[in-house]
Amino acid sequence: MFRKMLPMVIIILVAITLIVIVAFILWNYLEKPVEDDPNSNAKQTVEKVKAKELSAEEESELTFEVDEILTNLANKDFIKLKLAFQLNNSDAHHEFELLLPKVKNAIIQTISDLTPEQVQGSKGQDAFLALLINKINTTILKEGKVTEISIVTFILS
Repeated sequence: MFRKMLPMVIIILVAITLIVIVAFILWNYLEKPVEDDPNSNAKQTVEKVKAKELSAEEESELTFEVDEILTNLANKDFIKLKLAFQLNNSDAHHEFELLLPKVKNAIIQTISDLTPEQVQGSKGQDAFLALLINKINTTILKEGKVTEISIVTFILS
């Protein structure tokens, strides 16, 4: 009788083992944090850049102001803004200056996808700046990175 049940017991043990393994794999897969948050992506990108204390003169040399940009948001409202970009080295500053049309395009594309509610308040502005830092650091700059973006003017109507 035991000889007849042995194959059935082995099949049941193998099935239970496979179910436990699949459940463990799915559990680990579902527990991974979602990396679509622009703030965390920006933070990770900036953390890769070694920060050093800069004097006011050095900071001024590594900052690049983009002229005022006037564009519409996703719902036909208008926004007028001027941004100052802090770069991590002089090579990045020079590259940023040469690629300024691409940077302006990235600014316009990023802001055009947002609604007024998404850019209002400090949280909205921070989210917009995080998106912009990610886009510029990952797709435009090769010689250095943007470490900080400051809003010089911001008019929403």
